[in-house]
Amino acid sequence: MKLSAILFRFRTVFLTVIMCLGFWAPWIEIWGIGSRITLLEWLALEISRLGLLRFTVATPVVIVCGALVAAMGVVFRVWGSAWLGHTVVLNPEMKGASLMADGPYRYVRNPLYLGVCCMIAALSLLMPATGALFVLLAAPAFLFCLILGEEAFLVTKMGEPYRVYLRSVPRLFPRLRTTLAPTGNKPNWLQAVLSEINPIGVFVTIACLSWTYDNHLMIRGIIVTFGLSLIVRALLPRLQQQSTERPQPTASQ
Repeated sequence: MKLSAILFRFRTVFLTVIMCLGFWAPWIEIWGIGSRITLLEWLALEISRLGLLRFTVATPVVIVCGALVAAMGVVFRVWGSAWLGHTVVLNPEMKGASLMADGPYRYVRNPLYLGVCCMIAALSLLMPATGALFVLLAAPAFLFCLILGEEAFLVTKMGEPYRVYLRSVPRLFPRLRTTLAPTGNKPNWLQAVLSEINPIGVFVTIACLSWTYDNHLMIRGIIVTFGLSLIVRALLPRLQQQSTERPQPTASQ
């Protein structure tokens, strides 16, 4: 449990290190494993070599598929954050005060981690092929460890109600229908969008900048988006405090 708490507290750091290793791929120069060709270009080349599509057609197809995966990441992240609340999503410690069974949590237990997986899959297109392979193995493995740790924590905190929830809702593959009744929570869409600038930026980069075929430009866009997301996340608690302290209008106003 202590290890799970440490992994959860520093989850952004661990994922950032994994992603940086994927982009850097030091084993290419050190051991000669792989080349600097990006996964996007490699996939397009392989599709053309198999005779499925011409390279000039395969490349746009890969870009569109990557943009769709990134869009799925945005949907799951914003949808999940809107219902769970950014104070829980960004908290360095696990929270288990009440059971969340509204919004996406009626269909899948971990929409936020599912969104991260989609975002990472889209980002891997900009990495060297071997770096992408490393990330696509290491990141989901790390996220799965987080999920198991959170589930053990929540079972301890909430007991049988959460066990019933575990049996009713799939872990990572959403079901199309649910019999769970909503618990009455309300979403906050504005705070969710602000707290999820990073996946939104990944989608914009893949969907728009990929057509320039300038990988350095796309990587710079990702770095700028990530930095902006950290700034906004740091400011969110202060903005929320100011909004709660602001006098509420009365009927006479």
